[in-house]
Amino acid sequence: QVQLVESGGGLVQAGGSLRLSCAASGRTFSSYPYAMGWFRQAPGKEREFVATIRWGGSSTYYSDSVKGRFTISRDNAKNTVYLQMNSLKPEDTAVYHCAAASTYLSNSDLNAVRSYAYWGQGTQVTISS
Repeated sequence: QVQLVESGGGLVQAGGSLRLSCAASGRTFSSYPYAMGWFRQAPGKEREFVATIRWGGSSTYYSDSVKGRFTISRDNAKNTVYLQMNSLKPEDTAVYHCAAASTYLSNSDLNAVRSYAYWGQGTQVTISS
């Protein structure tokens, strides 16, 4: 089984920054995941795509709502993906979940919840106004 553990959430004021980390481990991670990403879910809302990165290259993808403010990166040796979040807004408040895909995803599938087989428990991010 694959385990994903997020860390780095917290409470910050609007305009501040946070850096989330997601460490992956487990027997089935003997080879790299095809993509790792971040999704978020606010109370009463569906889980939505934030950003993802392909493991075999450097391609990154972002939702329009975070483009230019968030940066996703990875450390292959540590099986870890990061999400640097700058210029945070109250509407960024949500539980942020890390996800990993175990199969190749086309560009059109990268932002879909159904495309990711493994999920972390999430870390709370709260932005005060």
